[in-house]
Amino acid sequence: MTRMQIVVTSIAVLLLLGLYFGPDTKPRKQRELEKVRALQAETASVDVLRQQAKSELSAPQRGEIALIEQRISALPEDDPQRIEAFKALSGKWYEYRYPALAGAYAQNIAEQLDTEETWSIAGTTYAICLQTTQEERIRNFCTTRAVAAFENAISLNPDNVTHRVNLALCYAENPPQNEPMKGILMLRELNQKQPENVLILNSLARLALRTGQLDRAVERLEEAIAIEPQNATSVCLLAQAYASSGDEAKAATFAQRCEALRNQQ
Repeated sequence: MTRMQIVVTSIAVLLLLGLYFGPDTKPRKQRELEKVRALQAETASVDVLRQQAKSELSAPQRGEIALIEQRISALPEDDPQRIEAFKALSGKWYEYRYPALAGAYAQNIAEQLDTEETWSIAGTTYAICLQTTQEERIRNFCTTRAVAAFENAISLNPDNVTHRVNLALCYAENPPQNEPMKGILMLRELNQKQPENVLILNSLARLALRTGQLDRAVERLEEAIAIEPQNATSVCLLAQAYASSGDEAKAATFAQRCEALRNQQ
């Protein structure tokens, strides 16, 4: 997954974002309660997923998981070391390629610390789950929780557009049945408000590539490169776009630039 950054360049933009993307009028505690109720129907899924995953692990892997779980159980609820233990458990499940469970423990940390960063990490972990599994029940599990995590990150920092882009991408990856265009429309709204935001342009271009809209993808990426010529994501995606459209000369040129920029990172 690509690292995404946003720079808010002026107080005027901050004020505009504050007006346009203002927080929900509902009190945060009320929103949290509604999210908890929405998740209650599938809370047992965490246990089910964990049991299934453990049955698929090797004996040494199950042993490593068990040791961390025992450590967590032995620590008092208010012990700061529990956070580190949950991080270790989340990391192990991610290492063993179970991002849904990695996300569940990242969410546990976010619920305890309630910071923008921890909610963003939880949302991103669930988003990786969404991108790497085709099983519908797991995709729905990860979608619901990724959306809730990114919404929490947004409520803590409404001006960080990265969280809004990530939220839109979740909807684009697994759209609601009654709103199949929801994610794309969210990105287009963001683009209208911030037409020179390279993160948004790259995200729209990636979706255009995936749906075969090659001309639209090239247009978005050319705009992005005009703003940030050294943006590796834009350059590499443009190489892919030109290759898909059959323009071998331009594809080769941008592929070389892509490799050079990646080597600098």
